[in-house]
Amino acid sequence: MNVIFVHRLDVRFRDCDPMGHVNNAVYLTYLEQARFAHWRAVWGVNVEGSPEGTPGVILARAEIDYRLPAKYGDVLEVRIGLERVGRTSFTYVYEIADPGGRIVAEARSVQVMYDYASRTPVPLTAKLESKLTVGAGKGSRL
Repeated sequence: MNVIFVHRLDVRFRDCDPMGHVNNAVYLTYLEQARFAHWRAVWGVNVEGSPEGTPGVILARAEIDYRLPAKYGDVLEVRIGLERVGRTSFTYVYEIADPGGRIVAEARSVQVMYDYASRTPVPLTAKLESKLTVGAGKGSRL
């Protein structure tokens, strides 16, 4: 996988199930946190939305393969790679690694550029496409 962005996060107590492992549904939140950190870094996306003239992005598909349990107190590294860029969509691939570097989960998600006013997918601009690969090696920690 060609990593374009790395995001680190702490496993919180509330993320865990009664068995002491990160609950399977929480991994979707981890992927979302990493995506938004990437978009903030390269597109300027923030809580108010996308910069002027930038369409929205919706999640069209997500899949996760769980490999090992993560637990409270772990600092996980979510690595993002860009697998594919289409006309209106792009596909990320992810690796989530534990503090020992072991792969905890692998995932894939498809995002679609979306115009909320017209409620339709819109083409990914060349400018936004070029920014998708910016930031290789950069990352953030929450």
